[in-house]
Amino acid sequence: MDRHQQMLIFDSVASEQGLAAASRRLGISEATVSRSLAALEKRLGTVLLERSTRGVTLTDVGRVFASDCARLLRAADEADASANGLHSEPRGMLNLVTPLMFGERLLLPVALDFLDIWPGIEMSMVYQDRFPNLHEEGVDVAVLIGPLPDGYMVARKLGSARQMICASPDYLRRHPAPQALSDLGTHALVFCSADNPVLEWRFQRDGSPRSVALRPTLRCTTQAATVEAALSGAGLASCLSYQVHEHLQTGRLQPVLEAFEPAPLAVHLVYREGRRASARVRSFIDFVVERLRNHPRLNP
Repeated sequence: MDRHQQMLIFDSVASEQGLAAASRRLGISEATVSRSLAALEKRLGTVLLERSTRGVTLTDVGRVFASDCARLLRAADEADASANGLHSEPRGMLNLVTPLMFGERLLLPVALDFLDIWPGIEMSMVYQDRFPNLHEEGVDVAVLIGPLPDGYMVARKLGSARQMICASPDYLRRHPAPQALSDLGTHALVFCSADNPVLEWRFQRDGSPRSVALRPTLRCTTQAATVEAALSGAGLASCLSYQVHEHLQTGRLQPVLEAFEPAPLAVHLVYREGRRASARVRSFIDFVVERLRNHPRLNP
């Protein structure tokens, strides 16, 4: 059995999480699936699957290999389609990861327009504030707010986001706006643990970073809840400018301590493969960059 067939069978087992389900999906016997997996593990010299009466689970090596298999099989299908003249337009599954509020306020409307233009595309959009490992998690495109951590990643910049402290006019009428970082100790504070597990806010003054330890009145696990609490007058909250853009425009939130704001954070679309990326990834990247690069939420 050739390598491609072994990879195809392993990919099906990993996706279906069972030998029987994979055999039904591929239309081959379960014994053939089992022999193929044994031959693959022997050839690689490592264990990819842990078997039990409840099914199979991937080992750490198996998870990495499964991601590689999915990527290589997808690339092979695209190469076949291109050779057969079937790629006049992008098609296939596009896996995206984005922070929740960025996805809701910026990326989702653009993604829906993209799907209208390219009906051959299917899309999975995962909302999470943690930046994924693109390779291991099979992510095609992710939104990164902040510095790029790895030199191997390919990225297109969309804009930037201010790191702000905001409060409602009602709260500021009852509690005069802080003028110095030491004033924070006299205020009610709303803290979002999704951004930072450490109870502190970071600032900058005259080019020097500063941090302030916090005793928050309210702790929230999502930035959306943090913004809602600030709008309700619960206290001062740390926000990114794109998250509160419309509230700043209408005056429902007001910035404070602007002289102490850190440098704005860059906002990038990050993807794998570079110029070798699939047509659906390249077309999506170009579409999003064109639509969002001059968006007022990303040009504070």
